[in-house]
Amino acid sequence: MAEKKNRWTWEVPGFESRSSFDRDETSPGPYNLARRLSISPSNLAPRSELPRHSMATKLQKLEKQVKNAKDNYLELRQEAIDLKEYSNAKLDRVTRYLGFLSDRARKLDQAALETEARITPLINEKKKLFNDLLTLKGNIKVFCRTRPLFEDEGSSIVEFPDDVSIRVNTGDESLTNPKKDYEFDRVYGPHVGQGELFRDVQPFVQSALDGFNISVFSYGPSRSGKTHTMEGSSHERGLYIRSFEELFDLSNLDTTNISQYNFYITAFQLYNDQVEDLLVESRSSFPKVRLGMQDSYVELFQEKVENPLDFSRILKSAIQNRGANSSKITFSHLIVTIHVHYTNCVTREHTYSKLSLVDLPASECLIEENNNNKDHVTDFLHVSKSLSALGDVLFSLSSKKETVPYGNSRLTQILADSLGGSSKSLLIVHLSPSASNISRTLSTLSFSARARNSELSLGNRDTIKRWRDVANDSRKELQEKEKEIIDLKKENLELNISLKEANNQCTLLFNEVQKAWKVSSTLQADLKAENKMLTQRETIEKEQNLQLKNQISNLLQIEQDQKTQIRDRDLTIQSLQAKLKAIESQLNEAINSSEAKSTFGSESGSTGVMSATKAIESTADSLLVTKKLEEELAKRDALIEKLHEENEKLFDRLTEKSLAGSPKVASPAIKKAPSNIQTKDPSSSKAVPERNVNGGTIVKTSNELAKTTPAGEYLTSALMEFDPDQFESFAAISDGANKLLMLVLAAVIKAGAAREHEILAEIRDAVFAFIRKMEPRKVMDTMLVSRVRILYIRSLLARSPELQSIKVVPVERFLEKANSGRSRSSSRGSSPGRSPVYYDSGSRNALIDEHHVHGFKVNIRQEKKNKFSSIVLKLRGVDQETWRQHVTGGKLRELTEEAKAFAIGNKSLAALFVHTPAGELQRQIRAWLLENFDFLSVTGADVAGGAAGELELLSTAIMDGWMAGLGTAMFPSTDALGQLLSDYTKRVYSSQLQHMKDIAGTLATEEADDHAAVTKLRSALESVDHKRKKILQQMRGESALLSKEEGGSPIKNPNTAAEDARLASLISLDNILKQAKEITKQATSRTLTKSKKKALLQSVDELFDQMPSLLDVDHSCAQRHITDARNVVESAQEGEGEESKRAVTRSNSDSTEGEISQWNVLQFNTGSTNPFIVKCGANSNSELVIKADSRVQEPKGGEIIRVLPRPSVLADMSFEEIKVKFEELPEAISLLALARTVDGTRARYSRLYRTLASKVPALREMVSEMERGGVFKDVSS
Repeated sequence: MAEKKNRWTWEVPGFESRSSFDRDETSPGPYNLARRLSISPSNLAPRSELPRHSMATKLQKLEKQVKNAKDNYLELRQEAIDLKEYSNAKLDRVTRYLGFLSDRARKLDQAALETEARITPLINEKKKLFNDLLTLKGNIKVFCRTRPLFEDEGSSIVEFPDDVSIRVNTGDESLTNPKKDYEFDRVYGPHVGQGELFRDVQPFVQSALDGFNISVFSYGPSRSGKTHTMEGSSHERGLYIRSFEELFDLSNLDTTNISQYNFYITAFQLYNDQVEDLLVESRSSFPKVRLGMQDSYVELFQEKVENPLDFSRILKSAIQNRGANSSKITFSHLIVTIHVHYTNCVTREHTYSKLSLVDLPASECLIEENNNNKDHVTDFLHVSKSLSALGDVLFSLSSKKETVPYGNSRLTQILADSLGGSSKSLLIVHLSPSASNISRTLSTLSFSARARNSELSLGNRDTIKRWRDVANDSRKELQEKEKEIIDLKKENLELNISLKEANNQCTLLFNEVQKAWKVSSTLQADLKAENKMLTQRETIEKEQNLQLKNQISNLLQIEQDQKTQIRDRDLTIQSLQAKLKAIESQLNEAINSSEAKSTFGSESGSTGVMSATKAIESTADSLLVTKKLEEELAKRDALIEKLHEENEKLFDRLTEKSLAGSPKVASPAIKKAPSNIQTKDPSSSKAVPERNVNGGTIVKTSNELAKTTPAGEYLTSALMEFDPDQFESFAAISDGANKLLMLVLAAVIKAGAAREHEILAEIRDAVFAFIRKMEPRKVMDTMLVSRVRILYIRSLLARSPELQSIKVVPVERFLEKANSGRSRSSSRGSSPGRSPVYYDSGSRNALIDEHHVHGFKVNIRQEKKNKFSSIVLKLRGVDQETWRQHVTGGKLRELTEEAKAFAIGNKSLAALFVHTPAGELQRQIRAWLLENFDFLSVTGADVAGGAAGELELLSTAIMDGWMAGLGTAMFPSTDALGQLLSDYTKRVYSSQLQHMKDIAGTLATEEADDHAAVTKLRSALESVDHKRKKILQQMRGESALLSKEEGGSPIKNPNTAAEDARLASLISLDNILKQAKEITKQATSRTLTKSKKKALLQSVDELFDQMPSLLDVDHSCAQRHITDARNVVESAQEGEGEESKRAVTRSNSDSTEGEISQWNVLQFNTGSTNPFIVKCGANSNSELVIKADSRVQEPKGGEIIRVLPRPSVLADMSFEEIKVKFEELPEAISLLALARTVDGTRARYSRLYRTLASKVPALREMVSEMERGGVFKDVSS
C-alpha cells in the first residue's frame, strides 16, 4: 500500500486507476468477472452414468473460487478506505494551495492596475507632446510634387533650388528675370517615389491615431499625377492603402493588450454639391455615420475594416462604383474617410478621430472659359466654387483670422471639423513640368501660395534669409523636444515590458489554478467510480454464487433423469425382443402350412401375377429414365446449338479480319477442319504490350488481379465445369473441348492488344487445368492447343526482359530435301528466309544447341511425263511447254502428317514459332521451297493464271503439321510448347533470384561509418530481402506454369546466409548506435551527478558486451561510437543538479538577452494542461531570438535564449540532421516543428518561424521580403 501511495504526487495530470482494479478479462484466475459458468448442450445429452468424483471436484473448485472472491472483496474494500483517506488529505493540500494562488493573483492584479495607472498618463503625455510638435511645425502644410516629363513634352520649366522651394520659368520676356520662386513645406522632384512621399505624410497618420482629425488634399491640374498619388498602382501603392496599413501596424504595436482599436471606412463623391454614397450597395449592418456641421450634415454607410485586405477590397469597390459614370469623375470630389475608435480596456476611456483623404478635381476649372465647354458649364461653376471656398478657408486658417468661411461650399461644410481647431491639414500640390501647361501651373502655384499665405520673389532675399534662420532655430527646438519624447518612449517601453511580465505571471498562475482544480475533480470522480465498481463486483459475485447453486441442482436433476431413461430403455428392449421371437415363430408356422396346401395351378397363377407386377414396375422405371435422358439431350442440343452459333460468329469475324489483315497472316488452306482455319494470329499482333520494367511477372499472379471481366468469368466457369463424362461419344467430347479453346482465342482477339494480357491472366489457371485434364483423352485439336500456348509464351516474352536475348535457330535448319540432306541455303546465316528478330549469339543465351537440330525432310519429286500423258494433254488441248505438276490432296495430307510427327516434342521448333510471326514464317518456308525445288518456280504468266497456289498449299501443309505436332503431348510430359513455357518461366525466376542475390551480396560487403549510413544500408538490405520473398511467393502461385516434365531441373534458390547474417548484424549495430547517441545526449544536455555519471559509464560497458553479436565489418563503427560516448561521459562536468545547469545557461545567454529591447510573448495551446510559452525578439543583426524553457516538463525558471535559424537553413538537411539541429533549441520548438517526414517538418517550421517573426515589429519587413523571395513556399497562404 505504501508503494501505491507514493506514486500520488502533485505533478500528476489526473487520476490513474490501480492495476489491481483493471485486470485483463482474458487472464485466468478467480478475478475474471466476465466468466460465466454455464451448461453446454452436450452436457444435457443422455449419458450412461455421471461420475460422482468429478462433481465433487467441481464443488471443491467452486468453494475455492467463492472463498477467493470474498478475500478479494475484503482486500479491495480496505484499499478503497485507504484511498479515501489519502484523497481527503490531498484535497486539503490542494485547497490550501489554491488559497495561496488566489492571494498571489489578487496581489498581481493590484500591481497591474497600479502599473497601468502610471502608464496611462505617460501615454497621454506622449500624444500631447507629439501633437504640440506638429502644431509648432504648423497645422496646415503644403507639399509640392512634380511628375516626370512625357516623351513629347520637350524641356521642363520647373527647377528645384532646394527641398523647400521651386523656380518656375514664366516665359514673360517683358520681365528682367522671368523666373519666379515659390516656397513650400516640402518639395518633391520627378524622381521621388510613393514611399519617400509617405514618410513625410506618416506623422499626420500618427496624429490621427492619437485622436486628432486629419485631412489630406490632392490638388493640381489634369494629368499632373494627383490621382496616382492617392490610389497608386499595382507595384507602388498610394496614400489610401499606405495610410491604412500604417494605422493598422501602429495599432498592433500596443503589446499590453489594454488598448482596443476599431476602424471604419466611408467613401463618397461630391458632384455639383450633391453627395453620392459609394458604399450604398454594401448595405452594411453597422449604423450610418454623420459627417459635417450640425445644420448641413450627411449620413453615409460605413464598413468595418479588420485588416488591409478588407480595406483594399472596399476601396476597390468604391472606385468601381464611382467609375460607373465616367462623365462625373472629372468634376467630382472623392472623399475617403477612415474613422478611428479607441477604447482603453482598463480606464474605459474612449476617443474618436478620423483621417479624410480627398482627391480634388482638376484645378484648371478655375481658369477654363465657359464658352469652350458649354456642355459642362454647371459642373465648372460648382467645381470652381468648391476650390475657391477651400482656398478661402485655408487662407483664413493660415492667416489666423477669427472668422473662417466654412459655409461657402458643401465641401468645406462636410470637412469643417477636419480643417480648423486642433485638426491638421495637408495640401499636396501637383505640377506638370511641360511648357504647354504654363498657365495651369501658375494658377495652381497661386492657389497654393494663397493657401500657405507665402510667396517669394527675387526682390526679398533678406527676408528669405531671416525666415530661414528662424526656421532653423525652430528645428533645433523641435529636435530637443523629439529627444525628450524618445526618452519618454523608452520609459514607456520599460513599463510595458514590466506590465507584460506581470500578465505572463498571471497567466501562469491561472494555468496552475486550473490544473489544481482538474486534479481535484479527477480524484473525486475516480473515488466515486471505484466505490461504484466495488459495489458492482459484490453484486456480481452474489449472482455468480446463486448461479453456481442453480447449476449444481440442475446437474443432479439431470443425473436422475438419465438414470430413469436408461432403465426405461432397457425395459423397452426386453419387450421388443420378446415380440420379435413371437413373430418369428408365427412366420415359420405360416411358411410350413402354405407349402403343404400349395398346388401346381396356384403356383403358376401366383407366378404370373408376380411377373406382371414386375413388368409394370420396370415399364414405369424405364419411362422415367427415358424422360430424364430426353431432358438432358434437349439441354445438350441447346448448348451445342449455342456453341455452333458462337462458332459461326467467330468464323465470320475471323474471316473479316483475315481479309483485311496484315500480310504477315497466313490464309486458310483446308476449309473442312476448323483447326486449319488460320486467321489473324492473336499472338502475333503488332501491338506489343508495355513491358514490365521490374521484370519477373509471367502474366499476372493471382494476387495481382485487379479486376475481372464478364468474358473472363464466363470462360473460367465454362473451362472449370467442363465434364467429358457427360458426353456420350468421343466426337461430342472433342467438339465441346475444341469449341471452348476457340472461344478462348476469340475472347483474346476481341480484347485487343491493350487488354490481351489482362484476359490471359484472368483465365490462365482455368486454361492450363483444362488442357492438363483433356490431354490424356487426346480429344483436343492440337493446333488450337498450340495457338493458346503461343499466346501465353509471347505474353511472358513481352513482360520479361530476361528473355529478350534468347537465340533461336533459323527456319532453314529445320528443312532439308529428302534426297540431298541439308538445303542449299541452310548454311547461309543472313539469307532472306532468316527470322527478322536478331538475338545475342552468346552460348549462355541459346536455349537449344543449334548443332543438334535435325531437319524435316521434304519429300517432293517432279512427275515424269510419259507417252500416255502426252497423248492425254494433246487430246485436252494443253500445251506441253506450259504444263505444270499439280499437288494432290493425298500428298498434302501425307506431308502434313510427316511434319506433325517431326514437330512432336521439338522445343527448338517451338521457340522458332514463338519468336517468329506466323505470316513471316510461312513466307520463309515458301522462299525455301522455291530455292530448293526448281520445278515449283513460276513465271509472271503462271502467277496470273493461279499457278502460285501450289507453293501456298505446300507451305500451309508444313505449317499446319508443325503447329499440330507442337501441341501434341508426350506422356508423361506435356507438349513441346508447354515444356518451352515451363523452361522460360524457370529462366525468368532464376534470373531474378540471382539478381537479388548479387545486389544483396554487394550491399553486404559495404561498410557504414555513421548512424545514417547504417540506417540506409539496413533499409536497402531489408528492401532486397522483401523483394526476394515476394518473388518466392509469386513462384508458389505460378505452379501452373512451373510444372516440369520428368527429369527437369527445379529452380535454384541462391543461398543468402551471408546477407542474412549481415542484416542481423546491422540491426544490432543500429541499436548500439542509438543507445550510444542517447548516452551522449544525456551526458551533454545537463550537468551530471556522480551517480548518473556512473550509471552512464555502466551503460557504455554494456554496449561493449553487445559487440560479439556484430560481424567484423561492423566492429570498427561500433567501437568508434562507443569510445566517443565514453569520452563524452568521462569529460562531462559533475555538478549538483539542474540549478548549476540553469546558472550556466543564464550566464551564456546574458550577452544575447542584453541586445533584446523588447520581448513578445506567444502562448501555444497544444491540448495538454501546460501550454507552451515562447518569447521572441530581434537582436542587432536582425535575427529572430527566442526565449523559452529548456524542457517542457521541468519547473519554470530554466529558460534559455537561442537564435532561431531561418527556414532556408533546413532546405539541404536530412531528417536526422534536422533533429540534431532542433536539440540545440528549446524543447517547445522541437515539439511544435517536428513532423513525420522531412517535407512536413520544413513546412511546419516555416509556419512557426513566420508566426514568431511576425510578432516582432523589427522583423516584419524581413518577413515580407522572405515571402516575396519564396522562402515560405511550403506554407499555404
